Amino acid sequence: MANTYTQIYLHIVFAVKGRTNLIPQSKKVELYKFRTGIVKARGHKLLCINGMSNHIHILIGYNPEEALSTLVKEIKRSSTNYINKQAWFPGKFYWQEGYGGFSYSRSQRDDVVHYIQKQEEHHRIKGFREEYEEILQKFNVEYDVKYIFTDMD
Repeated sequence: MANTYTQIYLHIVFAVKGRTNLIPQSKKVELYKFRTGIVKARGHKLLCINGMSNHIHILIGYNPEEALSTLVKEIKRSSTNYINKQAWFPGKFYWQEGYGGFSYSRSQRDDVVHYIQKQEEHHRIKGFREEYEEILQKFNVEYDVKYIFTDMD
C-alpha cells in the first residue's frame, strides 16, 4: 500500500512436539537457511535465527500485510515437510501446536539478536520451559501451563 511505513520487530518461538531433542546439530544451519528462504519469500526480513535441538527462536522485521499466525503456520508446515523428506531420523517429525510472538522496539533489537545468538550458552544454565515461562512473564502474558506444555514430560 502506498505511503505505508512500518518498523515492527517480532521474536517468534516454537518447539518440537513433546520438546523432544530431534533437530541434529549438524543440520541446524541447513534448516535455518531453509527457513530464511520462507521468511524472505513472504516479504519479511529475517534478522536472526537460532535455537536448540528442541526449539527455535526467530527475530524478523515483520511485514504486516501477512498475519503472524499465517507466517508461523507456513514456517512450521514447510520445515516439517522438509525435515520429513530429508529423513533426518526414523519416524515423522512435528512441531508442537502454537507459538510465542513478542514485539520489540528498535532500541531493543540488538539485545534480542544477542540473546538469540547465545542460545547454546543460555541453555547450559536453564531449560526451554524455564526460558519460555520467563519470556511470557516478562511480557505479562497470561497463560495456563496445562495448555502450553501439554506434551511435556
